[in-house]
Amino acid sequence: MKVGVAFSDSISTEKVSKRRNYDDTPFGSMRMRGFLLPVLLFLAIGVLLVRVFFVEVLRGNYYRGLSDENRIKTIVIHSPRGIIFDRNHTPLVFNTPGFRKIEDPSGGIQEKRTVQLTQELALQVLAQGEKNLEIDSLRQYPYKDAMAHVLGYIGQISKDELKDTVYSDYKTGDLLGKSGIEKQYEATLRGNDGKQLVEIDAMGKTIRTLGQTDPIPGNDITLTLDVKLQTAAFEGLKDVKKGAVVVTTPEGEVVTLVSKPSFDPNLFTLRRFVPQGELTSSGSAYASVDQILTDGDNQPLLNRSIGGVYPPGSTFKLVTSASGLENNVIDEKFEVEDNGVITVGAFSFSNWYFTEYGRTEGLVNVVKAIKRSNDIFFYVLADKIGVDKLSKTARSFGIGEKSGIDLEGEAEGLVPDEKWKQKELGEGWYLGDSYHYGIGQGFLLTTPLQVNGWTRAVASGGTLYQPHLLKSSKLKVKSSKLVSSKNLELIREGMVESCSPGGVAWPLFEFKIVNSKLQIDGRNILETAQSTSSAQFKDQRHITVACKTGTAQHGGETTLPHAWITLFAPAYDPQIVVTVLAETSGEGSNIAAPVAKKILEEWFGQ
Repeated sequence: MKVGVAFSDSISTEKVSKRRNYDDTPFGSMRMRGFLLPVLLFLAIGVLLVRVFFVEVLRGNYYRGLSDENRIKTIVIHSPRGIIFDRNHTPLVFNTPGFRKIEDPSGGIQEKRTVQLTQELALQVLAQGEKNLEIDSLRQYPYKDAMAHVLGYIGQISKDELKDTVYSDYKTGDLLGKSGIEKQYEATLRGNDGKQLVEIDAMGKTIRTLGQTDPIPGNDITLTLDVKLQTAAFEGLKDVKKGAVVVTTPEGEVVTLVSKPSFDPNLFTLRRFVPQGELTSSGSAYASVDQILTDGDNQPLLNRSIGGVYPPGSTFKLVTSASGLENNVIDEKFEVEDNGVITVGAFSFSNWYFTEYGRTEGLVNVVKAIKRSNDIFFYVLADKIGVDKLSKTARSFGIGEKSGIDLEGEAEGLVPDEKWKQKELGEGWYLGDSYHYGIGQGFLLTTPLQVNGWTRAVASGGTLYQPHLLKSSKLKVKSSKLVSSKNLELIREGMVESCSPGGVAWPLFEFKIVNSKLQIDGRNILETAQSTSSAQFKDQRHITVACKTGTAQHGGETTLPHAWITLFAPAYDPQIVVTVLAETSGEGSNIAAPVAKKILEEWFGQ
């Protein structure tokens, strides 16, 4: 076979040795294996050293903090709120030891809530393995429903409140005043929380206490309220479904502020529940917070004494009288013939006495008009005064604006005039509107506190003081010289006769009380007829009372009217001013006057 050009002329073959000489290769695989392990070891040590340097030096403080956080736990010790006292230094609230727990009912989907626990409840949850309880001071309200609207209650701060700059130093879960005095004086009543540092093990068990900062309690405050009179007023309203009581001094100190229906504020603080339908000891028909919040018909959270607006009825005749006298429209000699009914076109306006008994009262002056609450006199008087002047007088007595009481939720009410009616209703002012206005009906709306206000102005000699609940508040005059001394005496005389035989406030005729400490002066405190003839009545006193009842129509013809009475006593040197409202209850003399009598008995019987 011929050899091709692709091959050399001769091919030599040789047996290849299977042994390789590693020494002939400087960086052979064996040499590489010898160096690889030390290099990797060196790199690992380097990385560790760099990491140690980073952790211990560059981020040392950070990781030491994390370590301490896992080992050291801060427990908040919540400060007790300040105590609220009445005018006689009787505590109206109590702080008791307890605990606080943060509940997360939906695993973080909804807002967490703070729940306060009594010691008994805390022991139960501790037995179940709960570890995150904080020492707390529980708020209890011993007078429950009787004080609910004025004292208010505390609750967990909301998301909206946390955004308010007023609460910039609060945090999620904190408790604060939600209504009443608790909210009004939150900054004073709230204390400063303390804290406790404890060392814990990996299981969360406390090993030892490292240190503690004691909480600083909130400041106490003293109110103008009288708890005995408050409870007497609340008890007096026991048969009234909806109503209010306001009792003040002539200088504006609020002695009593009651609203019905009421609720037990302890339900909001301790989340205590009683079986459905079972009443609390205070007489509240609400067994849970949900029942309170969902009762839209009765609105138990509404403070009717300052936030409810109503036609004042015949109690407004005091303002109408003052307006007529001060504007020189009438004087003590002015008289109106009571014919029972005034007819204006197709409309008729009657006197209550004629409507109920078919009788008239002849010639009536301003004193008799107040005494007998004569509608005919005040129809005529309102027409003579005119709506503008009457409204101006009403505003000077504090109607149509907030009084400035140190309590949230006050309503302004409504003082009507021609411009208001044209704007709101698109109608002019009619003679019938003036008639209704003069007797406290029609478009006029007031709060019980405002009715009490114009009564105070008469009691204090023509000066209207701003009402207040904080005892240390300085007296503030809102209006002065509202009525001259001469005209005040005419109004006072009519009010005294209204509470005397021949008047209309029959439950207060010759009001008597047993109290030997009351000094007989022949003017304010009188000797009773029985005390001169029988030793049994030697300590009995007759106290002069100046009052004005009111029966305010509202709703349809079948709806019962609001019952009112407003008064001050003693008549010539007043100590207290009392205003009672019973919604949709009947006549003022029959419904409101007996409540006022119980309040007077409590005050003067002390």
